[in-house]
Amino acid sequence: MTKNSRKKNIVLSPVVKWVGGKRQLLGDIVPLIPKNFSTYVEPFVGGGAVLFDVQPKKAIVNDFNSELINIYEVIKEKPNELILALEEHERLNSEEYFYEIRALDRNENYAGMNNVEKAARIIYLNKTCFNGLFRVNQAGQFNSPYGKYKNPNIVNMPVVLAMSKYFNSNNIKIINGDYKNVLRNLRKGAFVYFDPPYMPISFSSSFTGYTENGFDKQQQIELKEECDKLNSKGIKFLLSNSDHPFIRELYREYKIIIVKAKRSINSSGNKRGGINEILVRNYD
Repeated sequence: MTKNSRKKNIVLSPVVKWVGGKRQLLGDIVPLIPKNFSTYVEPFVGGGAVLFDVQPKKAIVNDFNSELINIYEVIKEKPNELILALEEHERLNSEEYFYEIRALDRNENYAGMNNVEKAARIIYLNKTCFNGLFRVNQAGQFNSPYGKYKNPNIVNMPVVLAMSKYFNSNNIKIINGDYKNVLRNLRKGAFVYFDPPYMPISFSSSFTGYTENGFDKQQQIELKEECDKLNSKGIKFLLSNSDHPFIRELYREYKIIIVKAKRSINSSGNKRGGINEILVRNYD
C-alpha cells in the first residue's frame, strides 16, 4: 500500500482546460479519496486536476481522446521540444494564425506532423480559443473560435517541466483507449476515480465535448455495471456525475453526496452559475 502523504509539488496542475474539469471541486473530491491505496486509477483522466492534486506514486491514467494522451506522452518524453514549439506558437499568435493552425487537421498534411507538433498545436488552440473549450465537431475536428485574449499563457514552462518530472520520477502508466480495458486486471487495494462524460441535464448541455462519439444512457448503465464489478472485488471507487434523477436511481445502493459546481465553460457568461453534481462512492 502507498501512503500519499509526501510533500506535494504545488506547481503541478492541468496544462489544458478540459470540459468538466475538476479544479474547482478539488476541495470536495480529494478529502474523500482513501489515504492508502496500491494504485491510483483514473479511466477518464481529462485535464487531470484530481491526479495532479493527489500526485500518487503509482497510477494508471487513460483517456479515449488520443490528442490529449499524446500531450501527456510528449510532456513525459520530450518536454523541452514541446516548450520550443509552444514558444514559436506564442511568437506567431494572432487571430489569422489561430485559424491556420486550427485548420491543420482538415488537410492531408496533418498525418505528417510529428507528436511534438500535434501536442503543441492542441495546447496552443486550448490556450487561445474562446473560453478555453476543447470541442470537436462530428468529424472529430477542433472547432472552437478564437478567444482574443491579451496575454494567453501558451508556454507555461513551469507546469510542463513539473508534469514531466512527475511522470518520470513515479510509476505512471499513460493509456489511450476504452476505459473498460484499464479496469480489467485491477486488484483489491487499487482505488478508481471516475470522471466520465456527464449525463446531460438539459439538451443544450449535451454536446459531446471531448470525443466525437458521445456517452449515451446505455454507456452510463455499462459504467455502473463496471462499478458493480469493482465493488464485488472489494475495490474502492469514487465517481462524479451530474445530479440527474436517472444517475441517482442508477447508483441508489451506493453513498451519494451532492456538491455545488460552478461551471466555467459556457458560451454565455450569465449561464455559468452553480449547478449540482453528485459524488458516488462504495466505502465510508
